Amino acid sequence: MNNDPINVDRRRKGSGPVGRADAPQRDLGGGQGSGFPSSGGNRPLFGGMPPRGAQLGGCGGLLVLLLAVAYFFLSGGQGVDLGTPSDQSGGQDYGASQPTEEPLPASNFTPPVPAASSGQNWTILLYQDADDQVLEHDVYLDLNEAERVGSSKNVNVVAQIDRFQGAFQGDGNWSSTRRYYVTQDNDLNRIHSQLVQDLGEADMSSSQTLADFVEWAVKSYPASHYVLILSDHGMGWPGGWSDPDPGGRDDSGVPLTRRLGRNLFLMQLDEALQTAQAQAGLGKFDIVGLDACLMSQLEVMAALQPHADYAVASEETEPGIGWAYAGFLGALVSNPDMTPADLSKLMVQSYIQDDQRLLDPAARAEFLRGGSPLGGYLDASSASSAQLTAEIGHDATLASLDLSALPGLMDSFNAFSYQLQNDNQQLVAEARNYAQSYTSLFGREVPPSYIDLGNFVLLMRENTSEAGTQRAADAVVAALQKVVIAEKHGPGKKGSTGLAIYFPNSTLYSSPISGPASYTALAKRFASESLWDDFLAFHYMDRNFDETAAAPYVPSGGYTTRAPGLGQFTVSDIRASSNEAVPNQPVQLSVDISGNNVGYIYLFVGYYDSSANSINVTDTDYLESPQSKQVGGVYYPAWKEGGFTMNFKWDPVVFGISDGTQDAVALFQPVQYGASSADAEYTVEGLYTFAESGEQRYAQLHFRNEALTEVVGFNSETDLGAPREITPSQGDTFTIYEKWMDLDANGNISGVVKENGKTLTFGAQPFKWVQLYAAQGDYVVGFIVTDLDGNQYPVYTNITVH
Repeated sequence: MNNDPINVDRRRKGSGPVGRADAPQRDLGGGQGSGFPSSGGNRPLFGGMPPRGAQLGGCGGLLVLLLAVAYFFLSGGQGVDLGTPSDQSGGQDYGASQPTEEPLPASNFTPPVPAASSGQNWTILLYQDADDQVLEHDVYLDLNEAERVGSSKNVNVVAQIDRFQGAFQGDGNWSSTRRYYVTQDNDLNRIHSQLVQDLGEADMSSSQTLADFVEWAVKSYPASHYVLILSDHGMGWPGGWSDPDPGGRDDSGVPLTRRLGRNLFLMQLDEALQTAQAQAGLGKFDIVGLDACLMSQLEVMAALQPHADYAVASEETEPGIGWAYAGFLGALVSNPDMTPADLSKLMVQSYIQDDQRLLDPAARAEFLRGGSPLGGYLDASSASSAQLTAEIGHDATLASLDLSALPGLMDSFNAFSYQLQNDNQQLVAEARNYAQSYTSLFGREVPPSYIDLGNFVLLMRENTSEAGTQRAADAVVAALQKVVIAEKHGPGKKGSTGLAIYFPNSTLYSSPISGPASYTALAKRFASESLWDDFLAFHYMDRNFDETAAAPYVPSGGYTTRAPGLGQFTVSDIRASSNEAVPNQPVQLSVDISGNNVGYIYLFVGYYDSSANSINVTDTDYLESPQSKQVGGVYYPAWKEGGFTMNFKWDPVVFGISDGTQDAVALFQPVQYGASSADAEYTVEGLYTFAESGEQRYAQLHFRNEALTEVVGFNSETDLGAPREITPSQGDTFTIYEKWMDLDANGNISGVVKENGKTLTFGAQPFKWVQLYAAQGDYVVGFIVTDLDGNQYPVYTNITVH
């Protein structure tokens, strides 16, 4: 073979080993402690058959079914049961100083001076679903931020807030649903506004509850302009706004809703706004704001367009601090004659940088001292709001959208979708695979499916030679720029243009949970007006469509899919310089990759527990290509077309997390490649326990450049649910999930199991990642080569570490 040799390194770097890791040990008693694990069993893994081109490289009794290794790596050991197929500048490291225990500094907030209006007045409606352990305190503080401005002669601010039973204990720990007329006071820790109604326990996930609130607010506080802001968990096109009390199941008959339980699903939000307008005798809202994660999607905007002139939403998960309510409300009170467009832009411009929890010295110190990951390496007594803004805003996004221009974007995107039938579907798969992506509702079993619309179109524009596609792409970009009138994103999301789209891979498309049966039902209005669902059927089923195909398309049962991004390459067995390794004496591993459609290549390291006949997935990482490509600020590896020989030196080190008192080995799963190793991002899965209430949530720790940057909790036992940032309190704990593959007597995978590992405690020291020398023992070490559809082609060999 004449493939050119390339030498590669792992993406995640470290400061050098700080000790030796303990050997992983399978818990044959069924898991440690309490919580969600374990799971797995004998569930088929993507049908139980290896993908085309998979290799059974290496030798020895530890070699197992390679597909299962790849499944386990990308799914996090649990994944989602997808059902039966029918299928600006970078942040800065500010050192490692610890939070002070000195008294909090004084507040510096000065209330805005209300100005007279020439005739305009406003009613701002805050629908705050805080009936949730993860975000109750954050939403409660958002209402307190709004109080710092309060209402004025020309601006009425009203709120309906539902609190959680047993979480945040402040302000009397009431847990009912209340309506307030928001009045001015500077206290960020207690609500002093006028209590208008106590509704008892209201179901904030009910469309009628939302409609009744709008009717009450409009009739009680009539105005010339109305702004509705909804706060809670968001999930993108499925919707959001769950309420565990009273809870219950959804009866819509949609496969995904049956899995998720009660939420205000997107088609129900559409119906609720229509009902609210009718009950209140209201035309369009001036602005509908979605202070929730993942909601700036074209599907969502199609549902809002009949009901509002402007929308404000985020493509990515939102930081726990939420929106800067005092910032944009203060500007409105000071200038009630501003236009709705200008107010929507202010919501974006003020986001994070004008938040009271960052601007006010007392609130900032309390925020850092209270358990924010940033408190570990920013001094609570001296950290500036600019430092915090840079760190918190690294992966944040927010956009203001002119919904009057949305029909033009829909038309141009329909023309683009129609034109894509004439292009190379492998190029389309490549653009989907490398486009700027966001946290996915559907877990790590498959590649991210929420991608930036503009970045995807630009990737197609860059890589295609079809003049028709280039013209159609230009038209989409021009129309998108008319819709997005204000947008901000951090350096971690450089490819963001303000609006995302759902583009599943073939596995997601084939599932009733995440495929057309759920997608077209929940994103009902979008599917009725868009050709995108028809293009997805073409891309994955080779079903042609014409320009008039307006009706939503749902394949009949038993359909099969193709995968245009399927790998057209082969991977050789691994050649190892030795089958034994010791620290600081690396083993060179070489492999030949021949062909095209190579996506990401990952390192895989597993430790074999002979007493349990199980493999612990110990380490994974991106492998760096010699060159990278970038479009719109998004970087991705550029592997040589046709083939290459890849050489990698594995030094027996693993990674763990230190909480300042102990080190624990953890599986860091790569989620963003980044422009450099310092920009690459990783997650660690586990069980978050709130010290105050004892409530537990599935959660992920997000790391970048050795530091913990964010804790994200989900409102379910897995990541099939709505994400939201958790702001830790000292004493809260995180139990690391270990991932195990159990083997049968023939060395094949008999089950994939998740178990509770070590528990770390949030305290005065920051969590950070550390390198450790690998424990002595037998390892499975190798590579997982992925194609442009997310299919995995693993090869590995056995190495004994001394």
